[in-house]
Amino acid sequence: MVDLAAAVTAVTERMLVDAGIREGMRVLDVGCGRGLVSQLIARLVGERGQVVGVDIDSRALAMARETVHDPRITFVEGDFRTLSSEHGLFDAAVGRRVLMYQPDAAEALRGLARVLRPGGLMVFQEHDSTVAPTSLTPLPLHAQVREWMWRTVEREGGNVHMGFGLASALTRAGLTVEHLRAEAIVQTPEMHHYVGPIARAMLPRILERGVATEEELGIDTLDARLIEERTKADATYIGEMIFCASARMPG
Repeated sequence: MVDLAAAVTAVTERMLVDAGIREGMRVLDVGCGRGLVSQLIARLVGERGQVVGVDIDSRALAMARETVHDPRITFVEGDFRTLSSEHGLFDAAVGRRVLMYQPDAAEALRGLARVLRPGGLMVFQEHDSTVAPTSLTPLPLHAQVREWMWRTVEREGGNVHMGFGLASALTRAGLTVEHLRAEAIVQTPEMHHYVGPIARAMLPRILERGVATEEELGIDTLDARLIEERTKADATYIGEMIFCASARMPG
């Protein structure tokens, strides 16, 4: 059994490789948070590469600076849409679950384009609630947990259908989409991905938005109850649909 976050990270790594993030590149990690994706990028760009992570969340950046010690990675506080030219130009910009929080994704991408070299790459991963959760057999607890998570995102102003809008946003921003795919995180009675750590991390947001109470979530037993429900139903379940796209700037 693995953490759901680890399964999602594997999707991210495949996306970066398929998009062409490679040795020697200078890459901007948009909405870098605690620096997990920045570290994935650093492994791909190698010793000659460079990664700049940008985020508006000072607390997340403080944690990134405290835990990530890699001379190739620099963290900058600011809005990626208006990033200063002092940071130079980049070969690629990468973002995960970032565009879903932009009022106008295409406009945000156009702002980001100012710091990319001609012919540079934009690589984005966005989750989407349109298809998942899905199972042939009703799984009420699974559906409830996903509803809590997505309702929280929606109440925060997130676009819960950004995955389906990803290619369109990139095209409207003037880029040429080169790769696009959607991957599902699949669980069965024998294959499990821990959801509890994600729910625990989201708990303050869930409570703040009035979506559910701690008692309703029951985080300490959540994964065991999900496995029990899926096992009793002998059901295969899709809880995550993740869209990945890479697009290239003119020139």
